[in-house]
Amino acid sequence: MLRDLPLGGDRFSASESTPVLSPYDGAEIALVPRCGAAEVDRAVAAGRRALDEEPLPQWRRAEILDAAAQLLSERVEAFAAVVAAEAAKPIRTARVEARRTVSTLTFSALEARRLAGEMVPLEASEVGAGKLAMTFRLPIGVVGAITPFNFPLNLVAHKVAPAIAAGCPVVVKPAAQTPLSAIALADLLLEAGLPPGYVSVVTGPASDVGEHLVAHPDVAMITFTGSPEVGWAIRGKAARKKVSLELGNNSPVIIEADGDWESAATRIAVAGYSHAGQSCISVQRVYVHEGVAAPFCDLLSQLVDNLIVGDPLDERTDVSALISAAERDRVLSWIREAESDGAKLSAGGTLRDGMLTPSVLEAVTPTMKVSSEEVFGPLVAVATYRELDDALRLANLTRYGLQAAIFTANLAGALRAARELDYGGVLVNEVPTWRADHMPYGGRRDSGNTREGPHYAVAEMTEPRLVVLQP
Repeated sequence: MLRDLPLGGDRFSASESTPVLSPYDGAEIALVPRCGAAEVDRAVAAGRRALDEEPLPQWRRAEILDAAAQLLSERVEAFAAVVAAEAAKPIRTARVEARRTVSTLTFSALEARRLAGEMVPLEASEVGAGKLAMTFRLPIGVVGAITPFNFPLNLVAHKVAPAIAAGCPVVVKPAAQTPLSAIALADLLLEAGLPPGYVSVVTGPASDVGEHLVAHPDVAMITFTGSPEVGWAIRGKAARKKVSLELGNNSPVIIEADGDWESAATRIAVAGYSHAGQSCISVQRVYVHEGVAAPFCDLLSQLVDNLIVGDPLDERTDVSALISAAERDRVLSWIREAESDGAKLSAGGTLRDGMLTPSVLEAVTPTMKVSSEEVFGPLVAVATYRELDDALRLANLTRYGLQAAIFTANLAGALRAARELDYGGVLVNEVPTWRADHMPYGGRRDSGNTREGPHYAVAEMTEPRLVVLQP
């Protein structure tokens, strides 16, 4: 079935199309149009026209987003089924993503209502005596949103909903593997009352669609989630635009001897393997104190061995297929390489019905790829330490800096970790995979240059205008 696109204020179907295939069994789910530069031009022009001719007041932006949140809350099952089918995300996890998207829309509506400038105290300066000054926030312009496959609904919402709250038209280039969730969300927003020119979806190769969107002179801002290599390349090509990047990580967890290692193991057995570990903040590196390492590793391996691998639409499934066979083979090769360098495989590391089983490696060293790079697969790598100094050093021994965590009963240790872990977020007695959709979320170094969450994204998508009054 060919899915048409909301594009440039109309429905679009191209003569050329691209199949969307299930990562689980390779079945064709749908066909989507193969767009190119002409379609990007059309979408951007419609957005620019909508902004010029039909600017949305804040109350209307909020009303649309609230209506969309209500509609989605009534259709969680339908949206979860789309996510599960195109991303091989287990259906229970896909439902969580759909419910989180309701939250993202709701918080964006709140930001639309409270978006405001500020008074500027000009009389603090002698030259400002007798004058009154204020700022107000204006939409930055057309936003180009380039989104990844791993959260094909909620990460699209984290770009589109704040753009609407800011009053910006948005052109979405979803991941080629998972375009259907983005199309469904755009259609939902139109149903909720969004004027058609305010949202377009362009599907097609990154070399055609993505590159042209990045270079387009009428796109004021690019917001991108994906790999550091692609993200920083976009930043280099778009020097005159605002570019917001949310990139990768190899999330560390420190488990102190006084920490609740049983709780840590139980949480990591979920957080390291949800959606087959394909999350920027999936637990990847665990540094456990040598005094509790043996029981911790035994429990974690047992819990991981008990995870059910299978069909994403099966209610029992915990872990399903990686997004592609190539990614599965890459992760498996990293596991084998680590084993040959001395790591011990204590769970998983095999193929079952073509899927990589959830894996645990122990005795991992910092130079192994499973530690130094972002795995983006169902694998947790464990190492031991003796002193907190060593654990903090090892956790920081990375080019990434998104989120990290520590399990400890010691307040001083927790506060020290909060100060010394060089990450955008530090969680105490919780896994770094945890995220609330309204919190400031983003990282340092190769993990990005911005903070997401509706309040923070709206600030990025608006610009202040100063007004000075002389009575």
